[in-house]
Amino acid sequence: MPSSETHRAAEKAAKTASGYTAIPLCLTGVALGVALLLSLQTKPVMVLVGLVIVAISLFCLAGLYMQQPNEARILTLFGRYIGTDRSEGLRWANPLAGKRRLSLRARNLNAPTIKVNDKRGNPIEISAAIVWRVEDSARAVFEVDDFEAYVGTQAEAAMRHLASQYAYDDGEDLDADETTLRAGQDEVGAALVQELQARFSEAGVRVVDAKITHLAYAPEIAQVMLRRQQAEAIISARKKIVQGAVSMVEEALKGLSERRIVELDDERKAAMVSNLLVVLCSDKDTQPIVNAGTLYT
Repeated sequence: MPSSETHRAAEKAAKTASGYTAIPLCLTGVALGVALLLSLQTKPVMVLVGLVIVAISLFCLAGLYMQQPNEARILTLFGRYIGTDRSEGLRWANPLAGKRRLSLRARNLNAPTIKVNDKRGNPIEISAAIVWRVEDSARAVFEVDDFEAYVGTQAEAAMRHLASQYAYDDGEDLDADETTLRAGQDEVGAALVQELQARFSEAGVRVVDAKITHLAYAPEIAQVMLRRQQAEAIISARKKIVQGAVSMVEEALKGLSERRIVELDDERKAAMVSNLLVVLCSDKDTQPIVNAGTLYT
């Protein structure tokens, strides 16, 4: 029974030769054919042989091609893949073989900014810069229709899937050690590379690097989220101010007691603590009031 699995192309080395060797051989053939044609004892058979040698030699010259560094030639013969030539310089291959040029250099993909929902359902905008290169030339050419378009489409799909796995920022419903898109750039970048590689491998493409270049809340919720972040920052700052003020009041009471500067009962301590906390925690300058009497009158 025929196998139900689709045949997968895999790169293999093509049988090619140096062009610097092929040129002298072809020119020698041309010279030999011309010599037979110009021979003094020219016979019909000799003329025919000379014409054939010249024609074959000139035809073989069509197999020459120049290849730059980090380039490859995909060779096909009558619709069949016969190999890939990665050698640089002047090369020669079967003149009947098709020779498709393919760049093996690293390429940049600046993915367009897309709107997606994060783990908590908040709409965000995200974009990434991806560095990739062709690793398996046969897969890139024969496994997908257009590997460059394939890379662009799969990059967008990978970013959408990645954004749905993480929250944009910390929140009350998240664990303290949970990775977020904004705070965990290194972890998110590594996950993006892994996601892209899994998708690009079908086309014989290797991901060199990937980094998020744009990350923001969508415009419709940006102002609301900004106010939320400002409120969280104010609360956090107030907590630190109160903690510092309590420590300072505690040290003040302890110093007064140890040095016996003044003896304070519980009511006077409470009044002093209240006044110090107002002075230390207020966000405006306090105005002192001179009390000419006593606390009890």
